[in-house]
Amino acid sequence: MKTVLITGCSSGYGLEIARHFHAQGWKVVATMRTPRPELLPDSDRIRVLALDVTNPQSIAAAIAAAGPIDVLVNNAGVGVVGAFEATPMTTVREVFETNTFGVMAVTQAVVPQFRERGSGVVVNVTSSATLAPMPLAAAYTASKSAIEGFTGSLALELDFFGVAAKLVEPGYGPGTNFAANGASRMDGLLPQEYLDFAAPVMAGFGNVDVFTMASDVAEVVYEAATDTSGRLRFAAGPDALALVAVQSE
Repeated sequence: MKTVLITGCSSGYGLEIARHFHAQGWKVVATMRTPRPELLPDSDRIRVLALDVTNPQSIAAAIAAAGPIDVLVNNAGVGVVGAFEATPMTTVREVFETNTFGVMAVTQAVVPQFRERGSGVVVNVTSSATLAPMPLAAAYTASKSAIEGFTGSLALELDFFGVAAKLVEPGYGPGTNFAANGASRMDGLLPQEYLDFAAPVMAGFGNVDVFTMASDVAEVVYEAATDTSGRLRFAAGPDALALVAVQSE
């Protein structure tokens, strides 16, 4: 029986990914900054561990407690929407600490066991914001685009040892807690000068016909984790797939 460790399982995509792998018969190590075991099924195949991807000691403790794993899913992330001009560099660094450096740090902590065993898969969850330019998302897109480049290069390194690295690129998920979780971070990021530009953009966020469900992402993460074709990128959700289709025309 295989084991997956997933970061950011307290809500949204991470929670659904954990449920999906469990439903497929896997052992699941679901990690979150504040453990809430009640969110997941009561099962001897599920463990909930504390993990803050921005804290090296927390990462080391979680990896040690998890024991051997077969797949790492780097899902934990934070969002920010606003005019880049008004986004403090402290906020930009905060976003990068989780979305970029957190992914790198957890990956670096897990890779040794994969390399020594000669097997394993790293699945990094990014965003469809990397597939096409989107307004009011410059800092967020930058943090996720960095992981796109990181994963592509990493995949080449790890392949030598029989280890795979994959990218899952979810579309826009209005059903997640993305906006609520980042509300304080986004306060004041739309100054008066940007309101006319931002109004239709923000209205569009709340009025979409094609969007991504958490179940879409969970299914594609599982597909990526079990893929043996050497494929790197996996778009998740009908809107993300539409962006890929436009690019391929």
